[in-house]
Amino acid sequence: MSFYLSRALGVASLVLLAGAAFGQGQVTPPASATPGQQPAATSAQEPTHKESAVPGKDENWSLHFQQTIIQQWHNNLSPRYEGPHSLAAREKAKLSLTTTLFLGRRLWKGAAVYFNPEVAGGSGLSGATGIGGAPNGETFRIGDPSPQVYLARLYLRQLWALGPAEEQDEDDLNQLKGRRPAHYLALNVGKFSIADYFDQNSYAHDPRTQFFNWSLMSAGGWDYPANVRGYTVGAVLEYVQPGLALRAGVSSMPTDANGPTLDFHYGKAQAITAEITKSYSLNSHPGAIRLLGFRNQAAMGSYNLAVSQALGTAITPDVTAARAERRTKYGFVVNAEQEIAPNVGLFGRFSYNDGHNETWAFTEIDRSLSVGATSTGARWKRPTDRLGVAAVANGLSKDHRAYLAAGGSGFILGDGRLDYGLEYIGEVYYSIDFPRYHAALSPDYQIIFNPGYNTSRLPGPVHVVALRVHVEF
Repeated sequence: MSFYLSRALGVASLVLLAGAAFGQGQVTPPASATPGQQPAATSAQEPTHKESAVPGKDENWSLHFQQTIIQQWHNNLSPRYEGPHSLAAREKAKLSLTTTLFLGRRLWKGAAVYFNPEVAGGSGLSGATGIGGAPNGETFRIGDPSPQVYLARLYLRQLWALGPAEEQDEDDLNQLKGRRPAHYLALNVGKFSIADYFDQNSYAHDPRTQFFNWSLMSAGGWDYPANVRGYTVGAVLEYVQPGLALRAGVSSMPTDANGPTLDFHYGKAQAITAEITKSYSLNSHPGAIRLLGFRNQAAMGSYNLAVSQALGTAITPDVTAARAERRTKYGFVVNAEQEIAPNVGLFGRFSYNDGHNETWAFTEIDRSLSVGATSTGARWKRPTDRLGVAAVANGLSKDHRAYLAAGGSGFILGDGRLDYGLEYIGEVYYSIDFPRYHAALSPDYQIIFNPGYNTSRLPGPVHVVALRVHVEF
């Protein structure tokens, strides 16, 4: 316990440093109305699209690489009972690894193709089960922890200029250096992560460089379409002008809940996502508000039907036995970010889904509210370091919690019973940047109350400590 106490004291010191930091330095402003890309680990606030004020020659190739290693531990627990998908009382530290190659090639005017092979291995705590807001966004529910090679992205991007004004893009992850229209229409077709384009946030979106927790890297209530590794196949159409962006996409759902295989029968299973982004300046400080709506359709199980089927019998409710084609899940996300000082930014998200049918792709969260702040380390002469502090409250729909209370299990949760309460999560991370080596080292601490929304299974909170190593060039 002394180990965890020392970690907790270290985290408390970081929180005090965060309060002292809010006042000086420089943060890269967000480009909230531009195409979403995986952010790089080179600045305190990560923009979703990097621009250069100095015109340069258009380049036809882009090549980048990233590797992220995360090791996590949690304290020993004393549960009053356990179910099939409970967080383990005692387990060894878990290691995760992802390695990605980002290759881009310009094809013709306005068109480029991007290819991202990826290797991932390792495991999350308890196999990424037992907590709605899982503590490591780089882990998947894959049974085999050995490294696996797979195709993350392969897609075509075509831009059409809608005006004469141009901006200059820097060479970046899945972005070619060169001129780009400031007012344009874009079509993206192929395999990608839907989160590359929707639910962007300059302060909380990428577990490789920012917050670790699942419900901070994305809106928890958005059951975003993806296979078990986080990727889908589809098309996203974008209309972008300075200060405003409209995006809409159609993409595939997995054939089974959180499964590896995508269903290409779009007439029966698909996800429709739409979002409007408005960027603005408040007292010369940039900000953005995003409103996202989604409707998913797949062969989902009904929580109410599963409970009614088991009523009066000795059978445990099973949502997989209550599935039917063309069931839907719909919801929305409100996502905001605001710079409040040259080195400090605030963010928040609220997300909701109807929660009548089973979670199909992301995680078992039906309502989520998150708020947080990020600061650079400029005050202590580390301008490229970043300090982040955030809090999350996750919840379930009435149907979902009744199913878990009756003993049912999803692919993330299943304690065998449920004394329902909101799941509360706090997270603090500090990213120590080493620009010379294109690397960053990030200690992280998370405290989780009522994991799995269960108020009675554990007598106290879960403490999770982690260390992340990220290399990118």
